[in-house]
This record gives sequence, structure tokens and C-alpha cells, in this order.
Amino acid sequence: MDYDLLVIGGGAAGIAAARAGVSAGANTALVNDGPPGGDCTFVGCVPSKTLIEAAAHGCDFRTAMGRVHDAVARVAATEDGPALRREGIEFLTGRAAFATAEEIVVDGRRVRARRMVLATGSHPAVPPIPGLRDVAYLTNENVFELDAQPQHLAVLGGGVIGCELAQTFARLGTQVTVVEGAERLLPREDSDASAVVARVFAAEGIDVRTGAPVTEVRETVVGGVELVLDAGPAVTADAVLVALGRAPVTDDLSLADAGVQVDERGAVRTDARLMTTAVGIFAAGDVTGRLPFTHAAYAMGRLAARNALLRRKAPFDTRAVPWVTFTSPEVARVGLTEAEAAERHRDARVAYLPMSELDRAITAGRTEGFVKIVAGPRQLLGNLAGGRVLGATIVADRAGEMIQEIALAMRTGAFTGRLAQTVHAYPSWSMGVQLAAAQFFGEFGGRVARSADAGVAAVPARVASRRGG
Repeated sequence: MDYDLLVIGGGAAGIAAARAGVSAGANTALVNDGPPGGDCTFVGCVPSKTLIEAAAHGCDFRTAMGRVHDAVARVAATEDGPALRREGIEFLTGRAAFATAEEIVVDGRRVRARRMVLATGSHPAVPPIPGLRDVAYLTNENVFELDAQPQHLAVLGGGVIGCELAQTFARLGTQVTVVEGAERLLPREDSDASAVVARVFAAEGIDVRTGAPVTEVRETVVGGVELVLDAGPAVTADAVLVALGRAPVTDDLSLADAGVQVDERGAVRTDARLMTTAVGIFAAGDVTGRLPFTHAAYAMGRLAARNALLRRKAPFDTRAVPWVTFTSPEVARVGLTEAEAAERHRDARVAYLPMSELDRAITAGRTEGFVKIVAGPRQLLGNLAGGRVLGATIVADRAGEMIQEIALAMRTGAFTGRLAQTVHAYPSWSMGVQLAAAQFFGEFGGRVARSADAGVAAVPARVASRRGG
């Protein structure tokens, strides 16, 4: 064998797997068709969050794009081929394809390994809408290479990527229209969160068309695009950004020759321990069709490598992995939404605190949003000490940071009461978590926890305060 561990794919999952292999003392190689770093570094998290920050600080389009390219270059330099080799990872450049479960071919060179981790990531999903492939549409893979700012941008998809870039381009001065086939923006999030984002978008002049699937895309005579909708008037724009999810990268890998199966979506089939249908081959990250987040991919990569190399194997647990949409305000979630909890847990309860009642939000003038914590009884102990945290949704200026405390509570199995007992600095954004959690123990600030509701949007009513408020 040439290596103890061979990792195919140089994104977050692949780099994490390779580093875990070296840490375990394995002779490790990583192969990638191009520079390591993956989507997150070059066309995902790094450029998008840089553009978001630049727009929030009032930069013009050219300055913002310059910051994007600088940030990408700085991050890429920390994980390029020479950097990986200094860490003890052999880096091979080329396109890999399986010959057997123990052998791959990299641009004509045969390489054998005892164990492998498949981490080839994903690419933008482009639906078969008539006419779409006939226009020069944008995706996250080329939108950050624009050298001219669109005057009017149509965003096809109101999910995470669509909402983040829609608001960002609007703040840069572009007229933006978001088209979403579902009945609301961010359809996978708590419906109350969707409502907040919709209000903010309306206030910022973003045209949102929900419940309006696109039936056809046409090129206009002046070189723009026209989106024909199933309901309502057509949308005409200079450019269209397709943000309709991701599809696993599994083509041209000859997976069948290794005995690796894929599902109906094209994602690699894995068990709870990230093992594929081929003995000795594991998979991690977007290619598995699981959580499409960089932090989830990194965690999967490390676990897949350890499971590949060690006798004792652990499952990948998604329950305490947070989700964040970096709009303004941010939308963060971990675990179950209120509707999900109501369907799965008969005795689930919800605590709710609007940002308008949090002093830090008031001082910042950023009172859109809320903290919503969902808890359920423990086995045998019931609601003692508040029970256990089932999930939470936070919509706030710093929601992405605030959610981590709740993720930690879920990860460690802490009682919900610990969130209320922990002393939080005043005035801080995270104090909203403490004030919401206190509602599981009775009236606090005029609010009490209530039963979870599987309906669309159920906000707890405020009760009379003992202080007369």
C-alpha cells in the first residue's frame, strides 16, 4: 500500500480528514483536482461573508469585490499544497477515479491505500427550467468574479444562499427581486424567523415573490433575462442568480468499480458511522447529502478519518449542529423548530423573548427578531430543572454567536435550567438566552413558557407581570 489513509477531495471535509489521519499517526495523502480549500474558501463562506461585511460597512461594489479577493487569497494560503505538506499531508493534484476499493487512478497514476475517505463536496443545483441553461446565469461559483455591478438582479431561490446574497447586493445598490417557489422565505426555518426576514427585506426595498415557481426563463432583446412565474407578473432583470440548493459531486469517480453506492439524489450512501457500502471507504461532507455546512463537513471529515483508522467507531450526531443564515439580522437554529417539536414531542414547551425586550438590542437599535427555545421532559425526571433542550431558533444581530451556548447545552445534555442559572454579562446579546430560559420556571418579565404549536406562527402571549408591567 502507498498510504494508510487516502482522502479524495480538498474541501473542509477532506482537509479535516487528512489532518485527523496525520494526528492518528497514519501515512496520509490528499488528492484534489485543483488547489485545496474547496467551495468554502473560494466560492462559498469566505467570499460571501466578506461581501456581506463590506456591504454592511457601506463599501461600493468595486471595493467590496476587492476585499473578497484579498480575503480568499489570505485564507487559501493557510491550506495550500505547501502548507498541507508542512503538516505531514502528502498532497496530490489531479482528478481521481476508483479502480477498486483499495486503488484509485490519479491522472494515469495508480495509488493504493488501506483506507479511504471520499469528500468531493457538492456543486450548485440547476433545475431543468425551460430556457435557464440558455442564459448566462450566475451561481455562487461565478458571482464573486463579477467585474460590473448588475443594476437589477433576480435571485432564484429564497433559501440561505439566496437570502444572504439578495440582501448583500441590495445594500451595494443593486435592485433585487427574490423569487421563491415555497410560500415563504427560508422555508426550512421556523416560520416566525421567515416572517422577520420578509419584513426586513420589504423595509430595505427588496422585492420578494413567494409561492411563485419559475416556469420559463427567456433572454431579453437587450441581453437581460425574464423569469416567467407560475403566479404573478414576470420578473425582468440584468442578471439571474440561481440559488436553489446543492447537488453532490459524484460524477466521473467510477464509484461502482469500488462498490460505492449512491442514492436517488446522487449522494453517497453512508451509515451512521459514515461508512459507505464499500468496506474500508468512508465519506464526509456535502457528498453524503447530510448537513450542507462547512462546520458539519469539518466534523464529519475528522470523524470519518478516525472511524476509518480506529477499531472503535462512533456515529455522527446531527442533533446539536447549528445552522446560521448570515442575513441582517442573522437567523440561527439548532435542533428542532417549534413545529417539528410539536409533531414529535407531545409535551414540548416553548419560551419566547422578542428582541424588543432585550436591553442590548434596544441600545443597538436592532430590535428585529427573537429568541425561541424549545424544551421537553426528560425520561423519568420530567420537567425537573426545565427538562432538556430540544432546539432553538434565534433571530438577532449576533444570532450566530448566541446559538452556540444552546448547542453546547444540547451537546452535553445539560438541563435547560443551566441556561437560566448561568450569569450572563449585562448588557449582552447572549443575555437573551438566559431571559428566555427563565420562562421555563414560571413568569419572568411578563412571559411564561407555553406548549409548542405545530401551526404556522404562534408567539406566546405576554402575561401580567408581578411588577405591574
